[in-house]
Amino acid sequence: MIKVSHEVPLSFLEESRQFNDYDYCLPHLLDQYKIYRDYFFKSKELGRYIVMDNSLHELGEAYDTDRLLHWVNELEPDEFIVPDVWENMNQTIINAREWSQVELPEKTTKVAVAQGTRFTEIANCIETFKRLGYEKYALSYGADFYNRVGSYSPNKDLSKMFGRIDIVNTLHKVGVICNLDRVHLLGCSLPQEFGFYENAPYIESIDTSNPIMAAIELSKYGMNGLFTKPKANMNTEFTKSLNIQQQLYIKHNVEFFRKINNL
Repeated sequence: MIKVSHEVPLSFLEESRQFNDYDYCLPHLLDQYKIYRDYFFKSKELGRYIVMDNSLHELGEAYDTDRLLHWVNELEPDEFIVPDVWENMNQTIINAREWSQVELPEKTTKVAVAQGTRFTEIANCIETFKRLGYEKYALSYGADFYNRVGSYSPNKDLSKMFGRIDIVNTLHKVGVICNLDRVHLLGCSLPQEFGFYENAPYIESIDTSNPIMAAIELSKYGMNGLFTKPKANMNTEFTKSLNIQQQLYIKHNVEFFRKINNL
């Protein structure tokens, strides 16, 4: 079964354990907020599954290498997403090759993110990761070229959603992805995307703050999800308090997220 995690603002961390299958950690926030650090060390004590990102999406580039290594060794997450470079296949592969030689805690699985500007580059990344010995790899939601391969809808969010669906399906069809692979999907353009992977056993986990950001904007999921990606993001909302209505919308959206995607 696909494991799901939704990143939430600082004030809602404790509540998130009630609906998240695992905890998704952004390492730059460990350096900034004691409450955040305490939450993840408590999760470790509780035996919860922890995935540590490299904070590329939030910072525009992967977090400082020394600090990444510090926190991986301190927290010993179950998975660590090694540094990638946005839409840059060559540098991402160079990074993956370097990190494949880095010693991490025994329990930590290294995950590499496929980056590129076209299908063949994504495929090349995945094939290279496998040769380097990576047991799991990830696909981002926001690559610009998804819009070129998705639907011809003028709705760019919808087009980007179908773009990743098409890429994943094609990767599987041509054998780059096989049923025994372990794939993580980073984020989403629209929340109803994941219902299209119902017969994709290789999709092991996903993370997205979409239902949380939609709730913050007081946008409530329907049975068809959404048709516009929320403008709110974790960078702007992380330290803000949530009012009662926003909290109720979060509960609704996370429930509907699973319902509309048959999770």
